[in-house]
Amino acid sequence: MSNAPNDLADDFPDKVDRIHQLKTSNNHFARLYDEYNELNRTIHRIETRVEPKPEEVEEELKRRRLHIKDEIMAMLDNGNA
Repeated sequence: MSNAPNDLADDFPDKVDRIHQLKTSNNHFARLYDEYNELNRTIHRIETRVEPKPEEVEEELKRRRLHIKDEIMAMLDNGNA
């Protein structure tokens, strides 16, 4: 459990410029970015017991976050996205 939710820039420090470029030029990426951040905040609130949820809810949210992160990573690695 972390003390603060990770930002994508923390996860991909070498891709900060690419993240910014895609956020401003690709609507799909911008939606994924926003959804990832919202899930991250929600999971953080659950982990810190600010907003407790059943374990199965927490695990499902983590699976969704991972799926989105995988899609984001693919877009960051694809120079044509």
